[in-house]
Amino acid sequence: MTELVIASNNAGKIREISSMLDEGFRILSLADIGFDGDIEEPYDRFEDNAAVKAETIHRFSGKHVLADDSGLCVTSLDGAPGVFSARYAGTPQHEQRNLEKLLYEMKDKEDRSAFYKAVICLIWKGQTHFFEGICHGIIAEAPRGDGGFGYDPVFVPVGHTQTFAELPLPVKNKISHRGKALAALLHFLKNTAPVQ
Repeated sequence: MTELVIASNNAGKIREISSMLDEGFRILSLADIGFDGDIEEPYDRFEDNAAVKAETIHRFSGKHVLADDSGLCVTSLDGAPGVFSARYAGTPQHEQRNLEKLLYEMKDKEDRSAFYKAVICLIWKGQTHFFEGICHGIIAEAPRGDGGFGYDPVFVPVGHTQTFAELPLPVKNKISHRGKALAALLHFLKNTAPVQ
C-alpha cells in the first residue's frame, strides 16, 4: 500500500481528502510522521503556499506528499479573504471568528458572489505537480448546517440552495474546489503515475 502524507493538521480537510482518495493509499497525517512544527505560508499565491508545505514535509519524511492551499475569494471584498482565509480574523486561527468577520464585512454588500479555490501540490517520486479546482457560489446571509469546516456554513455553490455545510459529503466532494483538484490529481495518478 502506497503511503501518502497529507501536509495538514486540519482534521476536516484530512477527512475530506481521505474520503476522495481511492483504496490503495495509506493516508498519513503530520502527527503520523512525527512532524509538529509550524510551516510558514508567507506567499500571496495559493500555488506558492501549497508548494512550500509540500516541499517542507517531503524533506522531513522522504515520502510522497500532498499539500493544498485553498481559500474563499469574495468579489465585493476584492478577493478577500483569499490566501488569508484561515487567518482572516488573525492568529491563532479560529474558524468561528473568521466566519463572523466575513459576515460583518458582507453585511451591506449587494454582490454576494464568491468562489472557493484550491491548489494541490503533489510531490510524487521526487517530481512536483500542481492541480487546481474552483467552485463558484454566493455567500449566505447567515450560517446554515453543521457539516464541513471553515466557511462552508455560508457558501452556497452555484446550482444548489444548500450551503456546503448542509450538503451530504459525497455531493460536496463532487462539486467542491478541493474535489475538482483531487479529481485531476487522481486522473494523473491512474494514468500517468500508477501507484506502486
